[in-house]
Amino acid sequence: MGLKEFIIPAIDLKDGKVVRLYKGEFDKVKVYKDNPVDMAKYFQDCGAVHIHVVDLDGALEGKPKNYKVVESIVKSVDILVEFGGGLRSYEAVKSMFEIGVDRVVIGSLAYENQEEFLRIVEDFKNKVIVGIDAKDGKVAIKGWVEKTDYTPLEFAKKYDDLDIFGFLYTDVNRDGAMVGPNIEGTKYLAENLKHFVIASGGVGSLQDVVNLYKLKDYGVFGVVVGKAIYEGKIKLEEL
Repeated sequence: MGLKEFIIPAIDLKDGKVVRLYKGEFDKVKVYKDNPVDMAKYFQDCGAVHIHVVDLDGALEGKPKNYKVVESIVKSVDILVEFGGGLRSYEAVKSMFEIGVDRVVIGSLAYENQEEFLRIVEDFKNKVIVGIDAKDGKVAIKGWVEKTDYTPLEFAKKYDDLDIFGFLYTDVNRDGAMVGPNIEGTKYLAENLKHFVIASGGVGSLQDVVNLYKLKDYGVFGVVVGKAIYEGKIKLEEL
């Protein structure tokens, strides 16, 4: 896997538009593109092999809200699409697979309703990514607004023996801030878990990606990059 394949470009959706939040705060939002489909096509043209789509409205409301937009994205590209945001029921997850999403990211449901979560994992083997959103060292849920008592590793260990694809580890305090990813936290998780870890949050330069890429032998599968691409700090077409 090369550096370009390691990068998973992010499309965060709010009111049907491509946006980025600052440190997960919904009142600190910046709109980058009006048309998410164009963005997805651009990522594909640049050689990305997968994209990461987040429904921010869905994360807050507890069910996907930008369903039609996601469907349009999936139909417009030939690369893998992973989706997260508001997937808090079996039906919601099933509906995303029905429109062609390849993998889903589930966080809050894994914490709140393990029975339903286990049913999803059983029916959609190796297609579920457990979302671990860390805020001040503890796992946060429900669009990052509620903190639990779990550390990221404690939370991940509950699901590491299941037939999941892996884990998505986001350091919320760094997300959208371009201050550098949590290298130590990502490495610590990856070397203590059986499944892959995808890093997210804080990437501000190509060097940040390189630093995470060096961890791939520990089990780091890739890194989700959003703002650094939109702000021109990382130019996919030049990689």
